[in-house]
Amino acid sequence: MSLDLGISGSDSSRHPPATAEAHRSVTPLESALWCAEQGWPVHPLAPGRKTPAANCGRCRDQPHSVQDCPCIPTGHWCHGFHSATTDPRRIRAWWAEQPRFGVGVACGPAGLVVIDVDAHPAPLPDPARLLPGIHIPASVSLGGLQHGFHSLALLAALRGQQDPSQDATTLRVRTPSGGLHLWYTARPGHQWRCSTGSSAKRALAWQVDVRAHGGYIIAPGTTTAQGTYTVHGSVVRPAPLPGWLTAELERTGHRPSSSAPSPPTPVPSRARAAVMAARGGRDAAERTLATVLRAVAECAAVPEGSGFSEKLNRAAFTAGGLVGAGRMVLADAESALVTAAAQARPGQERRSLQIIRSGMSAGSRRPLDPGVPA
Repeated sequence: MSLDLGISGSDSSRHPPATAEAHRSVTPLESALWCAEQGWPVHPLAPGRKTPAANCGRCRDQPHSVQDCPCIPTGHWCHGFHSATTDPRRIRAWWAEQPRFGVGVACGPAGLVVIDVDAHPAPLPDPARLLPGIHIPASVSLGGLQHGFHSLALLAALRGQQDPSQDATTLRVRTPSGGLHLWYTARPGHQWRCSTGSSAKRALAWQVDVRAHGGYIIAPGTTTAQGTYTVHGSVVRPAPLPGWLTAELERTGHRPSSSAPSPPTPVPSRARAAVMAARGGRDAAERTLATVLRAVAECAAVPEGSGFSEKLNRAAFTAGGLVGAGRMVLADAESALVTAAAQARPGQERRSLQIIRSGMSAGSRRPLDPGVPA
């Protein structure tokens, strides 16, 4: 495919959507096709938002695993980055149905590791959380350190390396909020994990997230309500992940200890106890709710791009259906949902509760009895 960006002699093999040199904005479809040409599987984002396009009604109403989804093999975009593709025919069909879709790139299948630097002024965390696992000498002044650009620069300085945000050898994408996405290619066979810079479990640096296997990144050229993701500089290809950053990701637990698949994230014990209290344990209703609760709990491993709101809403809708069918007690079901949501997205309890109550209300109008054949 050739992208005419109004640049003399330009073509899609040299210039991606929304470069600083572009004389016009390209359409989301052009952006998606350009990404696919690079070998990066893409999937639709909801118009004007950073989240995946909504699942079809069947996938929302009848919870199931991604592996069992009948929609993806038939060419639908259900389940976010799991449906990502490089097939131009499928991409054209998706954006023909909704031209305003944004573009997400599935990082794992694309072989990408993206360092997501945030620029949100905030109080400094405890020094131990600033650069996890690194002792910062008292002689190092932290005055003026305000956001992810500063913490990443500090990490680089302590390692005697160039500040990655100044790395003009790789694709860099400016975000509407003032942040920066640093795109790198992973070595074959290296399956990196996602993380958030505010996590107490796994983090590279404060306000520096990692987008990798199990997550997605927003493609350059995508426009949300906050603005457009725009290429910074003239380099439009990701460079190989630098050796020192590879070592830092290894050190901070971003690579699984083996290539064996990770076991499914268990439903939080308190949530499972609440479910079991509702029906006394292992029956069809408990298993049904446990399945959708597990999908919510697994979002804890991916700070953004996991479809958390959608998964929580689906779980709440399912719980409401079980309550409506008399298979579960309202208070117990809500307690299970609140507990799972709090583990996956701590600090977002008010928003999660709104999603839970709205989803349960809708689900209660469609009673769901797992013991009765459909």
